Amino acid sequence: MIQVEHFYYKYPDAPIYALEDINLEVNEGEFVGIIGPNGAGKTTLCNALNGLIPRSIGGKTQGKVVVAGMNTLEHSVAELALQAGLVFSDPESQLSQLTVSEEIAFGPANLGIPKDEVFRRVEEMAALVGLEGKLNRLPISLSGGEMQRVAIASVLAMHPRVIVLDEPTANLDPIGAKEVFSVVKNLKEKTKMSVVMAEHQVEHLATYADRIVVMNGGKIILDGETKSVLKETTTLEEISIKPPQVTEMAQLFFNQCGISLGMPLTVEEAYEQIVKKLK
Repeated sequence: MIQVEHFYYKYPDAPIYALEDINLEVNEGEFVGIIGPNGAGKTTLCNALNGLIPRSIGGKTQGKVVVAGMNTLEHSVAELALQAGLVFSDPESQLSQLTVSEEIAFGPANLGIPKDEVFRRVEEMAALVGLEGKLNRLPISLSGGEMQRVAIASVLAMHPRVIVLDEPTANLDPIGAKEVFSVVKNLKEKTKMSVVMAEHQVEHLATYADRIVVMNGGKIILDGETKSVLKETTTLEEISIKPPQVTEMAQLFFNQCGISLGMPLTVEEAYEQIVKKLK
């Protein structure tokens, strides 16, 4: 679904490349999390996946990015948006309509899709993100998590094959962050859509992501199955990426008790290991 080959990118007038020799493949239905410190290149890569880079922002590129069979250098951002929807970290910057219903309908309506189909998509996407009872509300009157769900629904209404989320929980409280990940979990369970999410909250990615890509200095330094990547603690600590809190707490607890323990990445895994040890 996504194929990035030897991709380099440098912002206009920048002295160095923001992305260097990026090679990445994402399959249909796969959920890939991207982590890394600030300035690692996560947002730049997200923008490259739907053509904002370099089509709208400019700059110098090498290599290629192909999404759903479309080369981002050969198609407009509008064309690519039908295949790869992008959700920004700040939902308010993405919302422009007076009601939730109008916001979700905005994209399909501008494509000239018949009204009956637009209404059907509004209801379908509102249900998918858990906003069925709030279609007549002002988006700005909603909580941060709800606004982010509106932004996600408005992208989904375009029926893309890929959704890219650039740190969607960055400005949210824990409840709002949980709401967003609940939506992503729903997508994973009910659709074949590919999901790419740049995110700082490793705990949630440990639970939901199939794969983790670790970036630093514009390069991919780790890429693999979630559990195997998060066990590379030495590499992650070198770039100030901490393991999930449950991992640290479980290891601290068992070290104090003098018990050997694996590396649980979720609360469920920690519970299973504790029960097994106590037996």
